[in-house]
Amino acid sequence: MADHGIVVDNVWKKFHKGELHDSLRDLLPALAKRLVGRGPRREDLAEGDFWALKNVSFEVNPGEALGVIGPNGAGKSTLLKILNRILRPNRGTMEVRGRVGALIETSAGFHPDLTGRENVFLQGAIMGMRRPEIAQKFDRIIEFSGIGEFIDTPVKRYSSGMNARLGFSIAAHLEPDVLLVDEVLSVGDFRFQKRAFARLKELLSGDMAVVVVSHQLDRIAELCSRAILLRRGEIVHAGPARECIGAYVTGEEAGEDQSSSSPISIRSIRNLTSGGILSGEWAQFEIFGSVDSPTDVDTALSLRIRSAQETQLLYATGPRSSGIDLPRTGEFKLVAELQMNVVAGLYVAETVVWNRKSQKTLLQGPEVFVEVLAGAPFGGTIQMNSKMHLVVGATKEAD
Repeated sequence: MADHGIVVDNVWKKFHKGELHDSLRDLLPALAKRLVGRGPRREDLAEGDFWALKNVSFEVNPGEALGVIGPNGAGKSTLLKILNRILRPNRGTMEVRGRVGALIETSAGFHPDLTGRENVFLQGAIMGMRRPEIAQKFDRIIEFSGIGEFIDTPVKRYSSGMNARLGFSIAAHLEPDVLLVDEVLSVGDFRFQKRAFARLKELLSGDMAVVVVSHQLDRIAELCSRAILLRRGEIVHAGPARECIGAYVTGEEAGEDQSSSSPISIRSIRNLTSGGILSGEWAQFEIFGSVDSPTDVDTALSLRIRSAQETQLLYATGPRSSGIDLPRTGEFKLVAELQMNVVAGLYVAETVVWNRKSQKTLLQGPEVFVEVLAGAPFGGTIQMNSKMHLVVGATKEAD
């Protein structure tokens, strides 16, 4: 291994559901059992325990950024806390070499009663830096964070966004060897997110080892060369970032919410457009499913497009919008074409069965991702496919 980086080898971490010991009366017998060897060992599961991480292994070398993706509860934040030595694994080994900078919570480990200025120097000292070295970078940190007028205010008065901006600025400008980032790219306003992303890309041009946890899949795709996909604490896919993103949005977890209350089943959705498409071009999808029992007029199949970056719903349609009725019962294949008049990025095409009257989702079906590439340059968020022509020498309006 190089002089800095990360090696995680067969790491397991368990937690207990609820409180392990409610009182001293419960705690003393448990300690006695452990002392005489009758209680569960630290690396084994006891009643009420569960594995938050199971057999997790990977490496991050200098100059690499590893993305960690997966649904809520998959173990992503637990993994980062182990890397930052906040938690200890029950099994396996973890080695992080070099100076570590971490932003894994919005408070970034700040002391709430200290001012922003004092916390900058505190965090630098924790990272092993000398005061003159921190002072040399102080102005850049504050300018980047955008909270200069509040720098001498105790951070307990800060909003979560201010905490996150200052925390990221410290971690990114004190130049650690290893940087751990959890969802910072989705905190703060648009301008700060843009600056934070640009700063991460700048850091990666050097030899820093970076681990990024984010639900913003297009940011992961652009920033990280590799990724791991976690589900229920296990790595279910590892490899190129875009490959992992594809496995995530088209994998088993996309169809976990199938509901028996839905009269319509959706087996799969396929993106028939191989590779990325240019902004303004057409994407084509195939949806396979069945009508298991007759539906009423309020039950509808919907195809929805979301931004993978912000999870914002951008568009929804369905067969009824095109004057198409699904069969009363039986199998069907639905082909849909959508003109992707959006900015470049990753988008998710999701299938849903819902009741329009009650506004309830009856079934959250499978999903597939669509990569939109930059086409003709334009400003804004919607591709209007403008056409213009110029008449040279025209001096007045036509009659």
